[in-house]
Amino acid sequence: MDWNHITSVHDIEAIIERSRTVPCLILKHSTTCPISSLAKNRLEKQWDIDGQAIETYYLDLLRYREVSNFIAAEFGVRHQSPQVLLIRDAACVYDASHLDIRVDELRPAA
Repeated sequence: MDWNHITSVHDIEAIIERSRTVPCLILKHSTTCPISSLAKNRLEKQWDIDGQAIETYYLDLLRYREVSNFIAAEFGVRHQSPQVLLIRDAACVYDASHLDIRVDELRPAA
């Protein structure tokens, strides 16, 4: 997977605009949590979606907690870690956390 790194609220605002053209997947990842690492590794191993069909974004939520909080507020989702959100047309159309993060669940939502 080719991750685009999120480091600011401005990046989220840009993702919202970009999602009007192509669906955007945000992975909120805790670098110290073994479950988060397992979910990220599993997602990367199962990923078979064309990079032009969904753009992928990565947030180190420990380092950028304020951005994580902004995401939760902006999309009206409860903060969880790990968590994926699929953004399409400026709205969160799918979210999952922990071991519910699965590529086969993302395909229909994209």
